[in-house]
Amino acid sequence: MSRDPVEEDPEQPADGRRDGPPPEGRLRTTRPGPLLGCLLAGLVVGWLVRPVAVALDTTAPRVTWPPAVALALAAAILLAVAVGTRRTVLQRRPGLRAHQAVNRLVLAKACAISGALVAGGYLGYALTWVGIAAELSGERTVRSLAAAAAALATVGGALLLERACRVTDDDETGLGR
Repeated sequence: MSRDPVEEDPEQPADGRRDGPPPEGRLRTTRPGPLLGCLLAGLVVGWLVRPVAVALDTTAPRVTWPPAVALALAAAILLAVAVGTRRTVLQRRPGLRAHQAVNRLVLAKACAISGALVAGGYLGYALTWVGIAAELSGERTVRSLAAAAAALATVGGALLLERACRVTDDDETGLGR
C-alpha cells in the first residue's frame, strides 16, 4: 500500500517545529445551551410523529421496552466509567493517560447531546398521546416517558463522566505522562 507524498508547507521549517507558542486548544465540558437546544429539537420532532402518521393514514409507532432498557444500561455504564475515571484522577494513579481522558470526554459529550435529543423525542411523542382515547395510548405514553427518563439518565451519566475527566492546571494527576 502506498501513500501520496505529503506536500511541505514552505512557511514551516523542515524539522516540523513552528515559530511561536503552540496553539491554545481546549476541550470544554458541554454547556446547558446545546443540551436544551437538542432537547427542544427532539421534542418538536417527537411531537410531529403522531400527527404525521395520522396525515399519512398509517399507524403511529408503538414504543417497546428494549429502547428504554438500552438507554438505562448506557446510563449505568457511563456512571460506572465516571466513577472509575474520577477515582483514577483523584488517586493520582498513572493508569489514565491524557488521550484516554480526552477520548472519554468526547464520548461523554456525544452521549450527552444525543441523549438530550432522544429524551426530547420520546417526551414529545408521549405528550401527543396525553388525553387521547386511543386503544394503546396509555401504553405508548408510559413507555415513551420511561424511555425519556432513561435518556435523561444517560445525559446525567455523560455529564458526570465529563466532570470526572476534569483536571485543574495545578493538579498533578499524572495525565499526559
